[in-house]
Amino acid sequence: MNFIQQAYKGYNQWYIYLLVIFITLIGWQFIGVIPLLITAVFYTENTEEFLRAANDNFMSLGIDKNLFLFMMILMFAFGLLSLFIGIKYVHKRAIKTLITSRNKIDWSRFWFGFLVWGVLSVLVIVSDIILSPEDYIWNFKPVPFFTLVTISFLFLPIQTSFEELLFRGYFMQGLGVWFKNRWVPLIVTSVIFGLLHGANPEVEKLGYISMVFYIGTGFFYGITTLMDEGTELALGLHAVNNIVAAFLVTTDWTVFQTDALFVDTSEPSVGIDMFLPVLVLYPLMLLLFSKKYGWKNWKEKLFGNIEKPISIEA
Repeated sequence: MNFIQQAYKGYNQWYIYLLVIFITLIGWQFIGVIPLLITAVFYTENTEEFLRAANDNFMSLGIDKNLFLFMMILMFAFGLLSLFIGIKYVHKRAIKTLITSRNKIDWSRFWFGFLVWGVLSVLVIVSDIILSPEDYIWNFKPVPFFTLVTISFLFLPIQTSFEELLFRGYFMQGLGVWFKNRWVPLIVTSVIFGLLHGANPEVEKLGYISMVFYIGTGFFYGITTLMDEGTELALGLHAVNNIVAAFLVTTDWTVFQTDALFVDTSEPSVGIDMFLPVLVLYPLMLLLFSKKYGWKNWKEKLFGNIEKPISIEA
């Protein structure tokens, strides 16, 4: 059975999906936000200040950046837990089926994607720092930085895993079962993944042209998942992407405002860094993966039909 067909191992009625989405949203956006709200209360002097920060950004209250990052990750942790509960107890199938079509999760794939993209990301960022040193300020503060590194490596993968398993796992499998093909879930999940990032401050600063990067990244993760019949590579790619973004360079206008090594002081602008990953690096990564893992039948894997298996093993 291929990756999308794993959904057939459980219940797939439309109301089941609505219920699990509702459960996930409750865990993510309602229960998960409680720790952040409690933290924000301790940083406010009155109700008016709290409400103003709630409408803007709780970081304006002066919450420690590392504490704020951890509280944000907690929201995704509750979301991931809620999704797992929905898969196991509502869909009545194993959580593994949300992650891979293999007999067991292939962690070597996770680490390969993690290490290769991590090295490549660091090289690209360091190259820009060397070429444009006037745009960067050294920002090393030992205690905040090493705290950030610890949070990033231990907990940021929770946030990225939630996003991957929700989009490249749950939604891709569900749409594949409904539409009986692979291309609809690939397009829909990639576009929605990108559009949801439209709330990021980068989009406000750079304009909607920046959606090329977010939607392109969605397609990259989606193609990787369909071709590899599992999310392990995408999980590694997404995790290290956000880890590097958190601890290496920060700005005062991106979604990650951290105690990173460098502060980018340049004016927000659309440059080659917006299109380089989508047009060059992502295709090269797909080529590398295809050589290493022997990907074949691209047309069938990306555009083929999905049929319910005659017999479904547990």
